[in-house]
Amino acid sequence: MNKDNNEEKIKSWEKEEQMFFSGWDFSHIENRVLSKKLPWDYKKIIKDNLNNNMTLLDMGTGGGEFLLTLNHPYEKTFVTEGYLTNYEICLQKLKPLGIGVKFIKDDDKIEYEDNKFDIIINRHESFNVEEIKRVLKPQGLFITQQVGGLNDYDLSKRINPNFTPKFKENNLLEILSKFKAQGFQIIQENEIMNPVKFFDTGAFVYFAKIIEWEFPDFSVSTHTQELLNIEKEIQEKGYLLGTEHRYLLVAKNK
Repeated sequence: MNKDNNEEKIKSWEKEEQMFFSGWDFSHIENRVLSKKLPWDYKKIIKDNLNNNMTLLDMGTGGGEFLLTLNHPYEKTFVTEGYLTNYEICLQKLKPLGIGVKFIKDDDKIEYEDNKFDIIINRHESFNVEEIKRVLKPQGLFITQQVGGLNDYDLSKRINPNFTPKFKENNLLEILSKFKAQGFQIIQENEIMNPVKFFDTGAFVYFAKIIEWEFPDFSVSTHTQELLNIEKEIQEKGYLLGTEHRYLLVAKNK
């Protein structure tokens, strides 16, 4: 890449870096990133266990995009959200429907009463096992799909060779031990390291700026050379390859 071409690339990456993001909606890069399909279907697992009489909590609902696809009765639906921008979206979009909305920054304290929910769902949100048990009814289900602690570790090291995962202990084995200690029955479990491909550097920049705990202190201006190296690799291979860490857990409150 010549100097002029590099400058054009860098300017385009800076635009990606400044793009507005809300609701945990990655549609901006949807066709520029490809992940291998997971061996489980989170939505199907929920639908198979959910009926209209159940009281449902969706933890970390984002802007409620996924939740609304479940078509659960609004008066029996409740959400938590800890990101202020998304919380405001929930107030505008979910609350008028009759869905209960609470801003909860610390998932160690779920501000709902004991034994309230028949089913709690959680996709990529932190949680505290003791709190889950407290607000879940006896025989109630907790269904979660999580981003594991080694997620994008190989990509993080491309930006910072000295990067150490912040949540390395977040893996299925560790989580299983906590749920079993609280007397939960494990209904279903799975864990996978999944390939992910970025087809242009701008898509990676957009992603890395949002996922700040995996790419701390990242910016185009401070990591220009690393991005140029990534761009060279994409030009040669057609993509940048990384690894997603995912696990699934379905547990019953015995």
